[in-house]
Amino acid sequence: MKNHKSGLTDKDGLFPYRLSAIKSQGDYENMRNNSSAGMRIANLLDEGSFVEIGADVTARNTSFNLQAKKTPSDGVITGYGTIHCKPVYVYSQDAEVLGGSIGEMHAEKIVKLYELALKTGAPVIGMIDCTGLRLQEAVDALHAFGRIYSCQVRAGGVIPQITGIFGICGGGLSIMPGLTDFTFMESEHARLFVNSPNTMLCRDAEEITSAEFQAHKIGNVDGTGTQEQILEQIRTLIEMLPSNCEDTAVEECTDDLNRICENLEDAADDAVLVLSVIADNNFFMEIGKDYASEMTVGFLRLNGVTIGAVANRAAVFSEDGSVDITFDKKLSAGGCSKAAEFIHFCNAFHIPLLTLTNTDGLKADRHQEIHLAKSMAQMVRAYAGASIPMVNVIIGQAFGSAYTAMNSKALGADLVFAWPESAVGMMNAESAVKIIYADEISESKNAGEMIGQKTAEYEELQSGVKAAAARGYVDAVIEPYDTRKHIIAAFEMLSSKRGTRV
Repeated sequence: MKNHKSGLTDKDGLFPYRLSAIKSQGDYENMRNNSSAGMRIANLLDEGSFVEIGADVTARNTSFNLQAKKTPSDGVITGYGTIHCKPVYVYSQDAEVLGGSIGEMHAEKIVKLYELALKTGAPVIGMIDCTGLRLQEAVDALHAFGRIYSCQVRAGGVIPQITGIFGICGGGLSIMPGLTDFTFMESEHARLFVNSPNTMLCRDAEEITSAEFQAHKIGNVDGTGTQEQILEQIRTLIEMLPSNCEDTAVEECTDDLNRICENLEDAADDAVLVLSVIADNNFFMEIGKDYASEMTVGFLRLNGVTIGAVANRAAVFSEDGSVDITFDKKLSAGGCSKAAEFIHFCNAFHIPLLTLTNTDGLKADRHQEIHLAKSMAQMVRAYAGASIPMVNVIIGQAFGSAYTAMNSKALGADLVFAWPESAVGMMNAESAVKIIYADEISESKNAGEMIGQKTAEYEELQSGVKAAAARGYVDAVIEPYDTRKHIIAAFEMLSSKRGTRV
């Protein structure tokens, strides 16, 4: 794995105590540079930018003859450095020291790291590989562990928090990823669980702790892959995000602001493709892509500014344009919860939000009947409570309560655009006609002709995009190929928006 170049030199005066300098003094002789914990830090951060904090800390408990065991850094390496020249704080648990178990001083080091991050306004990245709480330290470890929870809660919405799981993350430790904003998990060896698999009376106990299950079935994990892939995902995410809730994530735009997006309407069902085409340099970072894939969330840049995106996805296109996977154009419980959590994050960090709407209703099965109402309410609350700039583009169907919930004018969208062939209304026009004119159709000698005639009338009066625009629910009907420049102009105009919603 290659180290990353930061482009900084000592003359910058930002981090004068580089890793190479410290090593020459012998301070890192016992830091376990060749351990997995040390290597993760080295490969995550810009080359030579890491400065360790608390290298000499060891366990202070003497019970159970613990003083006879060596606990260098008490099993966790903590410090700060840069990613793409942006300051970050990082901790990495060392499974080679008492299994990476969390003792009193281990937890205190993480707490102090969080306190520094909150003071300076920089993200915290935690890399977990731990057997759990250190039994020899009992209530001391429990108390210190609780202080980590407290720090994570206080940091919520203030600084970005990212977790990478590279080994065991079980018991009380499993709560920590849930308190952070984004979680990535190594796909082969990492395990995430509350109760140890050997204590659960179910056949798939081991399976449900895996990265695949956590990412696909539960949605606890935002990305999986090899260690190298995870570290690269974290680096990319840090590059896209603001450093804190008062910062703005902006870089120089090298793409044409007026770039035409030819044949964009052909990609309407694949929201990821649409977002990639309109984004600066065609880059869109999808978050949690394996869970509730009918709802897409992620980050892109428009005119250099980081924008959050929420979109309905009906298909996955292959590189040759064929359809690999299809999804119902329905809102699901998992999709709504996924969107709600993402919207809350964007609102907390003042990241403008783009919505692409293409949905014809609500998913119907037993699971949805149990969970959808609450999950959909969470998404509605997130949209309606957001004070950030919000733009919605209707790129396909927008029917019923699903349309209302997807960042409609009623919920607070600042601007709503629509493509000419899109449809907005209570339901599909033909379905509506069959309900409204049920008696007339049953008595008609030419039912097919009547349905066609009434459907055309209904589309013009109620479900056509022009009807919605005439009522002010759509601000402008735009050509698909002009989508990029219209959205950029909209967010530019909204950049000074000040809201009072919470």
